[in-house]
Amino acid sequence: MVYVYIAYSEKEELVKGKLAAASEVAAAEALNYAGYQVVSLKPFVPFFSIDKLFPSLYRVKTSEIILFFRELALLLESGIDVVTSLDLLQSQMSNRTLKRICADVISELRSGNQLSSALDKFPAIFPSMYCRLLAIGEQSGNLEAILRQMADYMEKEVVTAKQVKGALTYPLITFGVAIVVVGILVTFVLPTFSKLYVSLGVQLPLITRIVIGVAEKTRAFALHIILGTFVTAAVGYAYVRTAGGRYNWDRLLLRIPIIGRVVHLNELTRYCRSMSLLVHAGLPLTEILPLVVKGSGNKAMAKALLDVQQDMVMGEGLSRPMSKSGFFPPMMVRMVKVGEETGNLDTTLLTVAKTYETDTEDRVRSLIALIQPALTLVTGVVVGLIALSLSAAMYSIYGQGF
Repeated sequence: MVYVYIAYSEKEELVKGKLAAASEVAAAEALNYAGYQVVSLKPFVPFFSIDKLFPSLYRVKTSEIILFFRELALLLESGIDVVTSLDLLQSQMSNRTLKRICADVISELRSGNQLSSALDKFPAIFPSMYCRLLAIGEQSGNLEAILRQMADYMEKEVVTAKQVKGALTYPLITFGVAIVVVGILVTFVLPTFSKLYVSLGVQLPLITRIVIGVAEKTRAFALHIILGTFVTAAVGYAYVRTAGGRYNWDRLLLRIPIIGRVVHLNELTRYCRSMSLLVHAGLPLTEILPLVVKGSGNKAMAKALLDVQQDMVMGEGLSRPMSKSGFFPPMMVRMVKVGEETGNLDTTLLTVAKTYETDTEDRVRSLIALIQPALTLVTGVVVGLIALSLSAAMYSIYGQGF
């Protein structure tokens, strides 16, 4: 939060300014630390704020967090203290949101708090798992290594997400072009031919009458179709935003052929990679699973992992509760069991993550290879049907002597 202050400097000069801080107390302490004697301190209320009006323009990207972690690790390795390092990074930041968060974190550190607890106040940007890892780094004196490990982990997540999005881009473009082409044919081409046929007063073939009839009904109820689609999408979105709706949607997503398997493998990859990182950092499994559950992207699978956690607390270990659930493949269960027995759970989990990551990439490529021809075929059938109906009508007109 930003505060406006009036204070006396060390030279007894009255100065005014703004200061970003987590609280009014933190702002006052920061000013006192800088040698100012505070006269007035109150929250700054902007008349117009672009970042509040358009929050998406200033959202913090994962790539910015990765860069933040890497640069902070580099500065700490150079022997610079945390506060000075953050101050240097803040002066170079272009993202308003991240810059404001960094200012608040600096205020928290000057108030005597740890970096992990300061970042924990911004869970939307820094999830609990990252903050817990930072706390371990602070306790062990190995904060720089933890920061680098977290950056590597996030970078791998970004690469995987980009691969999936990139693979789906072409089919989505193909689908969009198909919709536009069919829309132009139905809106402009068919009405022109329909008027021509009516003016000639000829008997049209069945296929032509069907196509023209469908086109006319579509145009007549276009507004209703658009409104119906919008309302359905809005209601569906609102339902998915609820806890029960999100759980049901995620469970349905897992049951969709091919796509469900890709989602399942992708989520398992994230679980294994997250647990490997946390186990390597020295956290106990009883603390790891809640962090992984909290960061899960699929509520149905998170529920399964929560059940595993409850059984594990009863002393059953990790592999045995996993074997009872249908969400965790036998190969993963066997590898986890081997890791438990050998004491190399972090290594075996990382191996499983890499295996499933490769499997996910292969299945995504297979999915694209299936979707692409299917979309092309559907588009060709629709356009071909329209062309056939028009050709049949023209032959019918010629046959009737026009």
